[in-house]
Amino acid sequence: MNSKHLTIGAAIVTALAVFAAVEPAMAQAAAAAAADAAKPAENPYGIQGIIARHNPVQMGILGVLLIMSAGTWYIAFMKYLEQAKILNQAKTLDKKFWTSATLSEGVDKLPKNSVFRAVAEAGLKASQGGTTLVGLNDWIAMSLTRQLEDANARMQGGISFLASVGSTAPFVGLIGTVWGILEALIAIGVAGQMSIDKVAGPVGESLIMTALGLFAAVPAVLLYNYLVRRNKIVTEKLRAFAGDLQAYLISKSK
Repeated sequence: MNSKHLTIGAAIVTALAVFAAVEPAMAQAAAAAAADAAKPAENPYGIQGIIARHNPVQMGILGVLLIMSAGTWYIAFMKYLEQAKILNQAKTLDKKFWTSATLSEGVDKLPKNSVFRAVAEAGLKASQGGTTLVGLNDWIAMSLTRQLEDANARMQGGISFLASVGSTAPFVGLIGTVWGILEALIAIGVAGQMSIDKVAGPVGESLIMTALGLFAAVPAVLLYNYLVRRNKIVTEKLRAFAGDLQAYLISKSK
């Protein structure tokens, strides 16, 4: 009887020892499972998924949209700085140019890269004499008009890119949408049955491409309208200066 009790006691001791040895491992496993459950589930159908799958069509569309968006912001930033520079130059005309004793002195006071200096130099050069076909007054007007047109052409440079992006970026994204839906239909046809896992990936990528197209197009349209309005202000400043200069040169030539 005593030996039987000893055997049972030894078994209990052994079981307790095994449980004590296994318990930390079980606790660690439970903690790891809880940590994995707490982590947010990775989305295989986002932009990361598009890049990971290296689909040539989707990657090409993504690259085109990225170039469009980067070009839009770069051109908008550079044109804004150019317009701000010209507007600041217009504010100093009364102090630097019109207060000068002579026209040549006023031209020298303007910065060498100033648009207004280029207009003033064109007017000064034209006032030195016309041609046998055109009178002096008309020659001054023609010279100033040509200079204004050149200045307007330079200011318009690059803005057409924003208009192109605003009008074409949604359709570039739409190409990705159509391609994603096509891949979803092909996956359903190959599988022989419709399932969420066959459709979710391609359709998700197609919707992402649509969103990226709009993300590139909307800022381009807004920035285009903003820069065009500022260009009109700059153009009015140049025309006003050219008109005053023309009136001065004509009155001086009489």
